[in-house]
This record gives sequence, structure tokens and C-alpha cells, in this order.
Amino acid sequence: MSIARAPFSLYLITDRKLAKGGLAAACQEALVAACEEALAAARTYRHIVAVQLREKDLTGRELLALAHELRTICTAHRALLLINDRIDVALACDADGIHLPADSFSVRDARELLGTSKLIGCSTHTIAEVESAGRAGADFIVFGPVYDPISKSAYGPAAGVDALRDACEASDIPVYALGGITADRIAELSDTGIAGVAVIGSVFGADSPGDATRALLEAISDHLR
Repeated sequence: MSIARAPFSLYLITDRKLAKGGLAAACQEALVAACEEALAAARTYRHIVAVQLREKDLTGRELLALAHELRTICTAHRALLLINDRIDVALACDADGIHLPADSFSVRDARELLGTSKLIGCSTHTIAEVESAGRAGADFIVFGPVYDPISKSAYGPAAGVDALRDACEASDIPVYALGGITADRIAELSDTGIAGVAVIGSVFGADSPGDATRALLEAISDHLR
């Protein structure tokens, strides 16, 4: 697979509970508004943005309804939409691909269900997982946490920039850095070989998702491409 299989530079991973104006238990409207604002801000940049819908605690019906809303927004703003883990939802909303957590379906099984036209991304935290994802036929990987995460810390301490560089060297598919990524830190990642960055809290937890997105894309333009 070449980098063209994952053409985006910025990967926005949703967390509706961080969205400003939303309630802790039910804030889909705030998330939709944050996505709209972020993707509208990205329209003036040459970089492609992808959105991963990652709301694990929603029911299938709720998740699909939200996926349809984000599908409309992503199409309007020429952004890609991927669904975390739920291949059924990805197919039902005609998403551009799926993102597989480390403990999810195999890439092979996902590919059989999705076909060759959809993107498959994998979460990785070790070099062994990086190499396995590439051999299995994933289109891209997310590696982290690079820094202490803004939004979650389920996978232990930060791996660091050197580990990210090692992951890029071990991978023959695009690598996206995740975990504590801010616009100010992107310069530190310029020589690692990443294809782009993945963020959660730095956009969905921001007072202005649009301003946060612009800052990230400016930094990507200056330091990554």
C-alpha cells in the first residue's frame, strides 16, 4: 500500500463528551456542531481531513443516526469518514472506511466485508503491532500515545518521539501520531516520518474547534508537508 491509500493529513477522532455545550451523557448535537465547525475551517487548506466516529457507549441505532449526520457533513466539506470498530455501521452509512482497535476484528476479516475500495486503519502501541498491521494489509496505522494524552490514557505511559520514529521506520504504510498532539508539538515530529497527526481533545475539547483545526493545519503545512 502507498501513502495515497490514506491521503489525509489530519485525523479527527470524536469524543462527544468533550464537546463544548454538550451534556456528559448525551451531547450528539454538540459533537455534530464541533465537526461542522472544524471541517468548515479546514476547507481553506489543501490538506485532506478525516473524521473517525468513535463513540463506543452509544447503541447501534444511536451510532448509526450520528454516522448519517457526520456522513452528510463530511461529504459537504470533502472530508473522509471512518467508523471505529463497527463494520455494520460503516457499511450502513457508506463510510470511507473503518478503524480497528488493537483487540478488534482482523484486518483480513474486515477487508472481506468491506472490499478493496474502503480504508482500513489500525491502532498500534508497539512495534510488533505496527509490523503486524502492515503485513495484514491495513492501509494506515495510528501509533501512540506519543505524549501524555489530553483525553484518555488507557494504554499506559507516553511512548515518546523516539518510539514514534521507530514505528515509522518499521512501517511500510502511513503512520499517524496520536496522544497529546497539539499544534505546538508538531514541529517536534517533523523528522519522524509520520503521514499526519490524529487528535481527540485538542479539537473536540477546544473552545473553538475551528480555530484549533486551523492551528493544527498551519503547523502541518509548516512542518510535515
